[in-house]
Amino acid sequence: MQKLNEYVKIAEAAEMLGVSQNTLRAWADDGRIPVMKNPANGYRLFRRDDLDGFLDQAAEPVTSRRKSKPR
Repeated sequence: MQKLNEYVKIAEAAEMLGVSQNTLRAWADDGRIPVMKNPANGYRLFRRDDLDGFLDQAAEPVTSRRKSKPR
């Protein structure tokens, strides 16, 4: 079972990622980032490890898959 201190509420998670709370809600609703809802109050909770992984993935360089056409 996960420890409660491994989770943060949406305000802290949004600050960690440098986005607004509404953006983070949209990403969670789209499945871009894992989220858990507290059954007692419905608050969105984000695991710190998931947020760190999301930041690591976002920091990876983008590689182009498009091949250039000969001129």
